[in-house]
Amino acid sequence: MKGFTIEEIEIGQCASFSKTITQANVKLFADISGDLNPVHLDEGFAKTTIFKCRIAHGMLCGSLISTVLGMYLPGPGSIYLKQELKFTAPVHFDDILTATCCVKEKITEKNIVKLDCKVINQEGVVVICGEATIMPPKR
Repeated sequence: MKGFTIEEIEIGQCASFSKTITQANVKLFADISGDLNPVHLDEGFAKTTIFKCRIAHGMLCGSLISTVLGMYLPGPGSIYLKQELKFTAPVHFDDILTATCCVKEKITEKNIVKLDCKVINQEGVVVICGEATIMPPKR
């Protein structure tokens, strides 16, 4: 599998990746990241928050953007330079998330691509939006 080079990338080009976020995913992410915030892991505590139930880690959900960028567009060999994220809605267990990244700018002389990124749930609610700056692979 090879990624798109700067010459192969077009403004408006998009790619997506979908995943169901499970309780097991949240537990694994907590174990890997060390983020043991009880809003993610303790139902009793979570009921006292504005969400009224446990929610998934924002960065777990944001990592779906990384999958799009590293596997699909620009794809394998890409180097992540920058990511801006805004978390706009909570993610609940068993939500089906779709991350979509679309090329909005190419800086060919610097081998840099900027992409608009968003993650939506199965109801079409945007849960994350932002912008990524990536160096596509060279051949």
